[in-house]
Amino acid sequence: MGSSSQRSALSTNVAGLVDGSATDREVVLVDCLPVYVRELIAGGAAGAFAKTAVAPLERIKILLQTRTEGFHSLGVYQSLKKVLKHEGGLGFYKGNGASVLRIVPYAALHFMTYERYRDWILDNYSALGTGPIIDLLAGSASGGTAVLCTYPLDLARTKLAYQVVDTRGSFQNSARSTHVQPAYNGIKNVLESVYKEGGVRALYRGIGPTLIGILPYAGLKFYIYEELKRHVPEDQQKSITMRLSCGALAGLFGQTLTYPLDVVRRQMQVEHLRPSIQGGARYRSTIQGLATIVRNQGWAQLFAGLSINYIKIVPSVAIGFAVYDTMKSSLNIPPRQKSQPVSAA
Repeated sequence: MGSSSQRSALSTNVAGLVDGSATDREVVLVDCLPVYVRELIAGGAAGAFAKTAVAPLERIKILLQTRTEGFHSLGVYQSLKKVLKHEGGLGFYKGNGASVLRIVPYAALHFMTYERYRDWILDNYSALGTGPIIDLLAGSASGGTAVLCTYPLDLARTKLAYQVVDTRGSFQNSARSTHVQPAYNGIKNVLESVYKEGGVRALYRGIGPTLIGILPYAGLKFYIYEELKRHVPEDQQKSITMRLSCGALAGLFGQTLTYPLDVVRRQMQVEHLRPSIQGGARYRSTIQGLATIVRNQGWAQLFAGLSINYIKIVPSVAIGFAVYDTMKSSLNIPPRQKSQPVSAA
């Protein structure tokens, strides 16, 4: 009888495939995966889509943040023109391989651990109260976890993006840039070279300001996104426009508060590639880095590239949240549990 049932089930599946209705079979295959695996897949896809969409703007932002020779006095538009002239269209995506290689596990861990931390807090610390507070705590913890696990790849991305190599002969009239050569030729080469220079500690150069910045940024990003969604009518909850709008506002606000720390991180990551920071000093800590930048480069440098970051962050965070929520629906990830306000005693 078991064999007969199996044949019947097989016939049903085959018939479904023949008439084009393979939905049931796909649902079964997806549902076989643990929820956390599906969350990893959704988060990784969200990160890859978002990062690639804004790669040219990310490259220019890094060049402005690190005061790369020939770019520190340029605006966004002129910087884009210069990269196109010297390196061609592919120059906009220099370092994007390392960026995507980092962002896929980063975003996957970020979104997945956010869900896990959120559920754990709700299960064990219900006295904390309403949903937005939980989103803030879970978002901060998940951001820190993702950074610690993927930071060396972010370091590699910055070092590759920092290099400006003349691939079109456009530097020939410049005496200082006639023999411009790349210090690194790929992600693997960056990681190997940095490790040889200073071991594991060198691979985490700049991790201090990164963690100080990511904890409030990641927390605020999830907090604002979820809080905005709570005020959206139920019939519009799955609207792509709604997800993009809420995500854009969440990223915009969170990034503004933590941007100076991102500038310090970038300069710490590339400081050994420059002859010296003004005065020959090296950044020993986040606070010392902030003070040195203000003293030697001015307050404005703490916000160098912020305008392009505003342009970048809107599509980046918006696309990330929209793709993640869409992937969650496609992968049949069950709705998260809702926290309830604590009743008054």
